[in-house]
Amino acid sequence: MSKINKVVLAYSGGLDTSVILKWLQDKYDAEVVTFTADLGQGEEVEPARAKAKSLGIKEIFIEDLREEFARDYVFPMFRANAIYEGEYLLGTSIARPLIAKRLVEIANETGAEAVAHGATGKGNDQVRFELGAYALKPGIKVIAPWREWDLLSRQKLLDYAELHGIPVEMKQGKKSPYSMDANLLHISYEGGILEDPWAEPEESMWRWSVSPENAPDEPTYLELSYEQGDIVAINGERMTPASVMSYLNKVAGDNGIGRLDIVENRYVGMKSRGCYETPAGTVMLKAHRAIESLTLDREVAHLKDELMPRYAQMIYNGYWWAPERVMMQAMIDESQKTVNGVVRVKLYKGNVVVVGRASETDSLFDESIATFEDDAGAYDQKDAEGFIKLNALRLKIAGNKKR
Repeated sequence: MSKINKVVLAYSGGLDTSVILKWLQDKYDAEVVTFTADLGQGEEVEPARAKAKSLGIKEIFIEDLREEFARDYVFPMFRANAIYEGEYLLGTSIARPLIAKRLVEIANETGAEAVAHGATGKGNDQVRFELGAYALKPGIKVIAPWREWDLLSRQKLLDYAELHGIPVEMKQGKKSPYSMDANLLHISYEGGILEDPWAEPEESMWRWSVSPENAPDEPTYLELSYEQGDIVAINGERMTPASVMSYLNKVAGDNGIGRLDIVENRYVGMKSRGCYETPAGTVMLKAHRAIESLTLDREVAHLKDELMPRYAQMIYNGYWWAPERVMMQAMIDESQKTVNGVVRVKLYKGNVVVVGRASETDSLFDESIATFEDDAGAYDQKDAEGFIKLNALRLKIAGNKKR
């Protein structure tokens, strides 16, 4: 193996990645470049700069990627109505291709031969990071310390940190027993009592939403304006994609919306129990399907629904940069040219209820045909007889054979 002189590390500033930073310096005798991304996780990222400097890092990248994340990753995914295994809104999955892209770009900018991440050998994230890196730079070297070292417990990590003088901030108060990941789209919880699929999550675990029981007794109404499948305004006020998501996270969370408790099938083969809070995403999915119900042709809508599980699986498994996802995205985006209009939703005690939808330019709803009143000849009901008989022909033939 050729010598690795420089490596770009996806760095949070926490215990794991700080230990990884030092371990990379010792194990590979390489210069480490750190990359810290603000994806809307709700925590300060600047402290990672001071931490990296204290560990001797000269090249430090700290970037606010919230708008790019929302615009180029989350919004395109929601145009597809993507949902994995019928429930999961892919909050962790969709963040990984952007991080992989920036790792590779920074490697190119700094002349690094390798990138490194802190994902474990049991999870999906290692697959997502590495498939992205290899797709964008086939010759890149990827280092995954959790698959190489023997520091396989928190105590071993703490001991390593103490031995090598790595500062560890011990937060005051009770430490969360959960492994958490957050960005603009969601916050996830794993580990602790959640490793028992029968155990109900503690109410204190949830960070972004109130319980539906404690949500306001009065509903909140919102009007979401769509242009080509994307929300561009709320209650008439134009917003950027990241601002849309931040606003919906707050308002929907206040109404007890977005909690999820599932057992999912990981790509690496095991089942995993996790809990998620996705307030904005829950509203976005419901509202997007509502505006599509008004503006999409029936067969286009049904084809999208048939392809959606495949699209969602590609994102979950880490194939965002694969040619099949890119091809499918082009088809999805083409379908959204007529998805324009306004959806009115009612948020109430954990529920998102669509109470109105309208499109001045692209609605396919024709009241003169759909009405139960006199349609003045717009639809000849006698035509249905021949339609039914033709569609029944094969059923009649099969029925006669059975007799």
